[in-house]
Amino acid sequence: AMAGGLEPHLEALRRELHGPAVLSVLIALIAVAVTFLIWRFVQSRRSSRKAVLLLGLCDAGKTLLFARLLSGRYRDTQTSITDSSAVYRVSRDKSTNVTLIDLPGHESLRLQFLERFKAAARAIVFVVDSVAFQKEVKDVAEFLYQVLVDSTVLRNAPALLIACNKQDVTMAKSAKLIQQQLEKELNTLRVTRSAAPTSLDGSATGGPAQLGKKGKDFDFSQLPMKVEFVECSARGSKGEEGEADLEGLEKWLVKVA
Repeated sequence: AMAGGLEPHLEALRRELHGPAVLSVLIALIAVAVTFLIWRFVQSRRSSRKAVLLLGLCDAGKTLLFARLLSGRYRDTQTSITDSSAVYRVSRDKSTNVTLIDLPGHESLRLQFLERFKAAARAIVFVVDSVAFQKEVKDVAEFLYQVLVDSTVLRNAPALLIACNKQDVTMAKSAKLIQQQLEKELNTLRVTRSAAPTSLDGSATGGPAQLGKKGKDFDFSQLPMKVEFVECSARGSKGEEGEADLEGLEKWLVKVA
């Protein structure tokens, strides 16, 4: 008798379970599960990228900056013709570290080495000679443009720091001026580049590079990666005997590690 009395309620429950409300709930749960899996996949890919690449033109100070970060000591350097790499501990916690990779800045080598390491880049430090910047601005912008339109860099969107080096010299340009000039030059390159650009792996990107938003002057906030500027000095204000001024860079490395 009790079973007979419950039967109408059980039948109503069965009908409800096959109704549109339950279907909506199931679809929502599936959507949440898929989103979570995609997020985990993206996070796992990012965590597998542990390299911080040091890029820039010749004589920008990349190698001295590399040495200062690792040992704190000054050393004489010369133009690099190959890469150098080392594990950099960003804090006292030994488990928090990245691999710093100093890449050659010579025009005939830099894209070749970037091609080799770009997929592993968690972040990029683009080092600029703040003293020679005014005469090198077109070359700096050209190299940076080639980095920013690369398909792998666009897809992975590593954090980007423009390190305005040699600030110990009186004639050094400020980070703000360097940012403004780079945005202007990159905007010009975007407009005047007539041929379809080729990514570092040799594949065409499918048309003219379009940095930022179409119809608007370029600025770094329009890029898919977070871009920051810091002023620094690998040499330091007291020269070879003193300490480097890398506080802004070191804080940024903690953030991206």
